[in-house]
Amino acid sequence: MDQLVKQIEQHKKEILALTLNNKEDLEAFRIKYLGTKGLLKLIMGEMKNVPADQKKEAGQLLNEFKIFTESFYEESLQGIGFTNKKLSALIDVTLPGESLPLGSRHPISIVHNKIVSIFQRLGFSIAEGPEIEDDWHNFTALNLPENHPARDMQDTFYISQNPDWLLRTHTSSVQIREMEKGNLPLRIICPGRVYRNETISARAHCFFNQVEGLYIAENVSFADLKQTLYFFVQEMFGNDVKVRFRPSYFPFTEPSAEMDISCLICNGEGCNVCKKTGWVEILGCGMVHPQVLDNCGIDSKKYTGFAFGMGVERITMLTYQVKDLRLFSENDVRFLKQFTNAV
Repeated sequence: MDQLVKQIEQHKKEILALTLNNKEDLEAFRIKYLGTKGLLKLIMGEMKNVPADQKKEAGQLLNEFKIFTESFYEESLQGIGFTNKKLSALIDVTLPGESLPLGSRHPISIVHNKIVSIFQRLGFSIAEGPEIEDDWHNFTALNLPENHPARDMQDTFYISQNPDWLLRTHTSSVQIREMEKGNLPLRIICPGRVYRNETISARAHCFFNQVEGLYIAENVSFADLKQTLYFFVQEMFGNDVKVRFRPSYFPFTEPSAEMDISCLICNGEGCNVCKKTGWVEILGCGMVHPQVLDNCGIDSKKYTGFAFGMGVERITMLTYQVKDLRLFSENDVRFLKQFTNAV
């Protein structure tokens, strides 16, 4: 214990004799006395050699020395920062600080918000649901019973603990949940992330974002669907974009269609994105199948409705003329910085 007291007193004298005039001196002091391998830590290790009946007294002594050393360092640091003439000549505290880089919304979020805003102006409300779904809401209620061939159109991630659980392949499952509530008329959009077991490429990914829409009321017609989507395209891409509907097949709608717009990247002249056709498919749509209405407890003889669904990544690619889908999920700051000033 006496030896420890002598060591501490000697180190105090050494410290008091020091003059720290610049940041190099400060850093040398910090490393020597306060660093991870510094003198303070070394002395603290001496506690193991102190007899048990003297540990309390030794602990207080070591703690006082620690406070003394740290205080000397802090006071020297402040002295150099505010009173040292040589250093103050190099530091002008009146200058403005360095500006921080401006953050931005992700391009997917920008387009998602715009899509939602457009349909909200048409009276659609937002509905959300779980990303881990059961087979009924993701498939069976949508007119895709077990072993239906259309299930092969969507490579599904199933949960190993329970084969009835899966990562939803579309946000149509949210539509089913809303229809089951029976609150009619119903006018909703269902944005969210979905998952499919697909090979990742410039045009496909194993996860992506969708916005699906549903309108159910009395006397809803295909003309209502077309006018809704015409309005969306004009608000999203402008009045000069051409639109066409092609007959298609979806188990949960009848009749069904896919909607194309003239390619914004090549202006309809033909490129790799539109596969030289001048047209790009942006969404699928159709009249809600009567069986789907019946599955949800809705009288299909009284009510009709339409539904549509689009991939947000596809809309974003066309909006900003991005040719590789993978860029949206790679978190490359060089790519994301381009959207700092995007609306």
